[in-house]
Amino acid sequence: MKDQEQKQPPAFTDVDPLRDTYRRSITHLPAIKRSLEHHNTALLCIDMQYLDAARGHGVFASAESANMPPEAQDYYFDRLEQAVLPNVARLQAAFRARELEVIHTRIQSLTPDGRDRGPGHKRLGLHAPPGSKDAEFLEVVAPLENEIVINKTASGVFNCTNIEYVLRNLKIDGLFVVGVYSNECVSTAIRDACDLGFYVTLIADGCTTVTPELQKATLTTMKDRYARVMTTEDAIAELHAVIDP
Repeated sequence: MKDQEQKQPPAFTDVDPLRDTYRRSITHLPAIKRSLEHHNTALLCIDMQYLDAARGHGVFASAESANMPPEAQDYYFDRLEQAVLPNVARLQAAFRARELEVIHTRIQSLTPDGRDRGPGHKRLGLHAPPGSKDAEFLEVVAPLENEIVINKTASGVFNCTNIEYVLRNLKIDGLFVVGVYSNECVSTAIRDACDLGFYVTLIADGCTTVTPELQKATLTTMKDRYARVMTTEDAIAELHAVIDP
């Protein structure tokens, strides 16, 4: 009996022992709702463009360029088309209706030949020249006139652009984050934003990536460490509760 008890895993293997500390200090502060009340929160839409979010374009232009089996592409695009894009569009409408900033990032080089791209994008062959179809936003979630667009040539928008400077000028200290891929550009932005002191909320059904395992791992890693994680429905309900009364 004693040997069996010793073989049982300790309680902390199934429970995050630091969750409550991070929730109190980072991800569930009263300041998050004050940021919404004062219109200091923005919706950050990451890389919703033809390069990486449209069938038959960019990295998915052919089976060879995608380097992904058809089943994997189907998972990604089914989730994108059936859930993520409609949810992002709903969130954009909700933010716009309350005169909150909607900010867009995309992969786009400064030069037609892409010589200014970051080393990682060069190695991966990721390139969306100015004016190209790959650099265009998907119409259903495209920026409206006067919305801010940040172009980038690396995974992390905070380490390769002036977005922090722009957000500080706008007096933005809270971010609701959506886009693709969850485990790459989205999670990098969240980690960097959190480290820089922004209050971050990740919309679980407003982002996706190429496998369910990567999606689950990303949400698990971000939650109660770098961001609150909530659904589109809950996010819109919060906007209504905090801003509309």
